[in-house]
Amino acid sequence: MLHPRLSVVIPVYNEATAIREALGEASEKLEELGMAWEILVVDNASTDGTRDLVAAFASDPRIVLLRNEVNRGKGHSVRRGVLESRGDLVLHCDADCVPSFASLPVMLERLEGADVVVGSRLAAGAALGRRQPLRRRIVGRAFVGLCRLVLHEPTRDLFCGFKLWRARAARAAYEHTRLDGWVFDAEVLAMARALGFELRELGITWSDRAGSRLSMPSVVVPAVRDLLRARAHVRAQAARSLPARAAGSDS
Repeated sequence: MLHPRLSVVIPVYNEATAIREALGEASEKLEELGMAWEILVVDNASTDGTRDLVAAFASDPRIVLLRNEVNRGKGHSVRRGVLESRGDLVLHCDADCVPSFASLPVMLERLEGADVVVGSRLAAGAALGRRQPLRRRIVGRAFVGLCRLVLHEPTRDLFCGFKLWRARAARAAYEHTRLDGWVFDAEVLAMARALGFELRELGITWSDRAGSRLSMPSVVVPAVRDLLRARAHVRAQAARSLPARAAGSDS
């Protein structure tokens, strides 16, 4: 099998109703790009047959199923997929983000001169289909604002599940992150910036999926605890990396 130019990491948990279509569409879009690719589906101990459906695609050696025997959280799943990927570029793509593949060619162009292109529902150029319910948008944006303030991270849309990385940046950032819950998105972007990588935000095509399982009010308190842990960890790593970056700039 060719060395993949692009690795796509898809974290899943109980996605039996969506994963077949998602993998089919993702494979088709990747073929259109004309570059060697692989898809790593990281199953987070699903109980609904998701694994069997993914396994049916695994006859294609470019589609790999990684299994968490116990539920470790979305952050753990994405980290595992990134660190086991082989591509020169790594795309984090949630199972419901396949419509965003329409924006991937532009993201690849914008990666020139950068290390991470963050797909955004808020940046200029975003093309939104179905929107999230108003209550969730209000709570979600308030929490994103808190994350940006606490982590000093200027990215506007921290939690959109469509991010394109240079592999070196992705592996460095994920090797240094610790959060397993969904706040990992904010931690890993802040970590990438602390390590000296260049981030860009790009408005993308995106559509909300009906029936999303995440309830913002129920997760805000533990998420705030994770956020404070992330701030301490990012600050510590930034302090350690500054001397190395200064030495590199002097050499």
